Amino acid sequence: MNENSIFDAEVVLPDEDLNNREKTLLGFDTRYSRVRNQLRLLLNVDQIEAWNRQYYGGRLAICDLILEQYPLVIFHGDVGTGKTATAECIANRLVTESHTEDSVLFKLSNRVRGSGKVGEMGSLLTEAFQRVTMSAGKRRRAILIIDEGDSLAASRSQEHSHHEDKVAVNTLIQGIDALRRAGGRIVVFLCTNRMNALDAALLRRAAIVETFRRPSADERRQLFRMDLGALDLTAEQIGELVTLTGPNCEAPEWT
Repeated sequence: MNENSIFDAEVVLPDEDLNNREKTLLGFDTRYSRVRNQLRLLLNVDQIEAWNRQYYGGRLAICDLILEQYPLVIFHGDVGTGKTATAECIANRLVTESHTEDSVLFKLSNRVRGSGKVGEMGSLLTEAFQRVTMSAGKRRRAILIIDEGDSLAASRSQEHSHHEDKVAVNTLIQGIDALRRAGGRIVVFLCTNRMNALDAALLRRAAIVETFRRPSADERRQLFRMDLGALDLTAEQIGELVTLTGPNCEAPEWT
């Protein structure tokens, strides 16, 4: 990837590496089943509109409410809880199930913040959305993942908010608004570990908000069994690891 690119990665979907990574994410199937139907609504709004016209003459009002949703998904939780990896694998699974070939997954780079020149960050964000939209064209799908989203979407009401940061938030919101014209073929995943720092207008636009929590004792036990299986550890040794990574007087559970 070009070091000057505004994207850290551009991955053609479906992708075999993401298929394999999905198997290493504890609880992925449960989480995917929870958000799948809502995501399918976001990614098939053109079909919903056609279905409403065909069977109900366009009179089914709930379809209009679905069409008004913004294609924005927010994943939030502590660092290391798998937000970005899950977003990538969910995007890959959705494209695989929909049999949409040559779709692209974009990961926005922090380089989009630019070098500090006036107006640069807004221009780079605009360019990013244009690239994503062009990639989707008229038949493919495009997924944009924004990691550490609070660095671009921090509340404009904060006292220390710089003018350029406010411009970036405005541009981000405008870009997401414009994606509704793509007929459901583009969706944005914004990942953050500082949910309370996000701008209120962006939060209102989220069609899905998913929380990622630190793994429980049982989940940590499953992780150790999966990742350390070749060591043939005893149940007692696994249990000791679970205890050592649990909450104590200095820290909560490990992520």
